[in-house]
Amino acid sequence: MRHVTEPELPHKVVEDQGVMIPLSDGTRLAARIWRPEPAEEPVPAILEFIPYRQRDLTAQRDSTIHPYLAGHGYACARVDLRGSGDSEGVLADEYLEQELRDAEEVLAWLASQPWCSGSTGMMGISWGGFNALQVAARRPESLGAIVSLCSTDDRYADDVHYMGGCLLGDNLSWASTMFAYTSCPPDPAVVGERWREMWQQRLAHSGLWLDTWLRHQLRDDYWRHGSVCEDLSDIEVPVMAVSGWADGYSNAVFRLMEGLSVPRLGLIGPWSHKYPHLGVPGPAIGFLQQCVRWWDRWLKGVDNDVMDEPTVRTWMQESVPPSTAYEERPGRWVGEPRWPSPRISRRTHPLGKDRIAEPGEEVGSESASVESPLTVGQYAGKWCSYNAPPDLPFDQREDDGGSLVFDSEALPERLEILGAPVVNLEFTVDRPVAMVSVRLSDVAPDGRATRVTYGLLNLTHSEDHSQAQDLVPGKRYKVAVPMNGVAQAFPPGHRLRVSVSTSYWPLAWPPPEPVLLTVLLEGESTVVLPVRPTDSSDEVAPQPFDEAEGTPPLASTHLIPGDQQWKVERDLVDYESSLRVVKDLGTVRFEDIDLDVSRRADEVYTVRVDDFTSPTGTTEWHMRFKREGWDVETVTKTELTSTPEAFHLNATLDAYENGDRVTARTWNTVVPRNHV
Repeated sequence: MRHVTEPELPHKVVEDQGVMIPLSDGTRLAARIWRPEPAEEPVPAILEFIPYRQRDLTAQRDSTIHPYLAGHGYACARVDLRGSGDSEGVLADEYLEQELRDAEEVLAWLASQPWCSGSTGMMGISWGGFNALQVAARRPESLGAIVSLCSTDDRYADDVHYMGGCLLGDNLSWASTMFAYTSCPPDPAVVGERWREMWQQRLAHSGLWLDTWLRHQLRDDYWRHGSVCEDLSDIEVPVMAVSGWADGYSNAVFRLMEGLSVPRLGLIGPWSHKYPHLGVPGPAIGFLQQCVRWWDRWLKGVDNDVMDEPTVRTWMQESVPPSTAYEERPGRWVGEPRWPSPRISRRTHPLGKDRIAEPGEEVGSESASVESPLTVGQYAGKWCSYNAPPDLPFDQREDDGGSLVFDSEALPERLEILGAPVVNLEFTVDRPVAMVSVRLSDVAPDGRATRVTYGLLNLTHSEDHSQAQDLVPGKRYKVAVPMNGVAQAFPPGHRLRVSVSTSYWPLAWPPPEPVLLTVLLEGESTVVLPVRPTDSSDEVAPQPFDEAEGTPPLASTHLIPGDQQWKVERDLVDYESSLRVVKDLGTVRFEDIDLDVSRRADEVYTVRVDDFTSPTGTTEWHMRFKREGWDVETVTKTELTSTPEAFHLNATLDAYENGDRVTARTWNTVVPRNHV
């Protein structure tokens, strides 16, 4: 990324730190605001509203984004949610009604400032992308447009908690992250002597969010709240929706482009859970320049060409060997003028015995059965690649060994797909509760299998995610299992592979007991591919992106280096397998506020091959903030296990000041399983 210094920006930038925004109930929210100066006239304001501590934990990232936008004529506010960072109050869950009301008040406050024109926008990645959509659906008066990155319109069907009605391992991982973050204190350099009182309030009342999320195993009103897909017509402002193929949230871009009726643009690159100007895997792009054009059009009324681009722009990925991390993904940008695209055809291939047949080919009346070991899925990577360390799926051949595998013939010519493949299954099972994992892989001539996309389905949800029904052993069922959308090219000589398994641990929590799945291969079991023509004569070619730019990151010093680990271990005495993940960011000194920050997370997912009571997920987080005269630390631990009847959740929270423990809390809860 090219660093743009202040002399290169159209406007000089002034930064206001320690701003406290008052709310109607007396709570004050901490903000950092960048504005152009001198301000010849008021400018629009852009809000990013998230719980990740603007003064330290996101300070470096924020410093590459908001000063850049401010230097192009916008007032940018990075505000910590109630109960996070230096903001007052308690944060008790994600996307609560209180949070959305707070956002509306913050927007009204920004619009009323003398340096603001009265027009506002919202932008953000992940949490900030979620609440930008949710607040847009509430139609606050000043809001003129949003940019939503790596977010979703459906909090149940397509979020970190559940996928296809299956409980995701990332539900535990993400809950543990917020367990750690909401336990952190405000900075006494900002809030003064009240910091202990505010900290103790958080420690006492934020709670264990995982317990709440486990108690909502179906798509109920809890998940419908904040799911803008309930009525997309509520959104009446222009929307730019952005994600990456290595991210967990790319599907929402397609749905928003199809379902919204407002001006909209969709962008999906090769990236993980990152802003595209910081995009990994590369190539990163000049995303902030794109944002300036977007805000100029919708907040300033500039008649520019931002809407001349295709409705959907995607990175068509070329074939690559399997790897847990990539610096760059080869490919090219392609565009579709509208979505769904009339250029894309749905091509149906029957599944035959061990093979993917050609469209219309007879496959006979055989069947194939599988009862997958619980080790299937250890090479699946994360549901969402947050930072692109070694967390992408590796060679699928070992996971395929415990799965039903259907291979095509070697491709005679290049094949490109864009959209969501679907696997249709006609099947029977021998247990009342079952799940299925389906994967599409690119198999090279040497046999290496690179997972392209995948899908999960809780088979008791075959009718509706809002209700579950026992399966009748031996009864024939038909289901459609959609996979995540993708743009992928398959070269000649490669084969397509569909893999089907009855578990996918630890990406998804296994069913209560082993299941024998029998797939009936009588022409009803198929894979449907969204085929994009490779003839480029009528291809919509998007304009090339500018080089990635941003303002220089805030000065910091790495005092202790971090560490990233991703280890699969097998014990052939006890037949136990484990996946161990370490995300250690080391210790970083923020020079401007003389603060040392340490973060480390350890996750362990263990299982015994055929023991369905053995899956165990444990996480441990250490957070520390230290400067002369102030040294605080929190340690949060979470363990999730299950029996066939219930989930068992055990957690502890310990908080320390100057080495002395000042708080100790323990949770031990049991949550009945509801067909999960």
